[in-house]
Amino acid sequence: MRRPTAVASSSLLGVVLGDCTIYNADCLDVLPSIVCDYVITDPPYGVELTAKRAKQRGGGVTARDGEYCHEDTPSYVKSVVVPAIMICQQISKGMAVTPGTRNLHLYPIPADMGCFFSAAGTGMGRWGFTCMQPILYYGKDPYLAKCLGSRANSTGQTYPNDANEQPHPCAKPIRMMQWLVSRASLEGDIVCDPFMGSGTTAIACIRGRRKFVGIEKDPEHFENARKRIERELQQGYMI
Repeated sequence: MRRPTAVASSSLLGVVLGDCTIYNADCLDVLPSIVCDYVITDPPYGVELTAKRAKQRGGGVTARDGEYCHEDTPSYVKSVVVPAIMICQQISKGMAVTPGTRNLHLYPIPADMGCFFSAAGTGMGRWGFTCMQPILYYGKDPYLAKCLGSRANSTGQTYPNDANEQPHPCAKPIRMMQWLVSRASLEGDIVCDPFMGSGTTAIACIRGRRKFVGIEKDPEHFENARKRIERELQQGYMI
């Protein structure tokens, strides 16, 4: 029997695709009426990024398609991202957020912190190559809450970086988000991503047998996410 579709009780019209419901809207307008179990999201970092760029070891910069529809600034993190995270604390049992390092201090104090670690990190920070991306955990660990034992709160990068295949300035690799979705929720849960971007969290949820509610205000990124979700649902996913 087909599982029920993930829903949100919002007056705004969402697009339903299988067990995914996605909104082309401002997350601050939709979040107060969302129904979900856990929030897993990769919000803007506030690092002045406008387009997809990668610094190379030789000093060159590789630019690719994909840009934000808003200013990726500390001010945006303060005025939009942090208020959204605070709402998410109220509507969910737990949350996993990848905030980047530059504006980590602006976020509410988490219950725990983990990271994605890559010894061969190539992203340039103010003290050299960045080899880890923090993960902020809020609320209850879904496994401990169900007496299912402890899990590691961090992981190393043992997956290919396919993020540059997406027309988004900072998409995450699919396997990275698959690990986080698996770590921060259980099968059958409704997972919400208020900063859906290119829809990578949605793909991870489909493959991990979670329901999904996503919000993205940029019409172009929303459309790309919709197409990715549709393709994933059409081809199916076998473990």
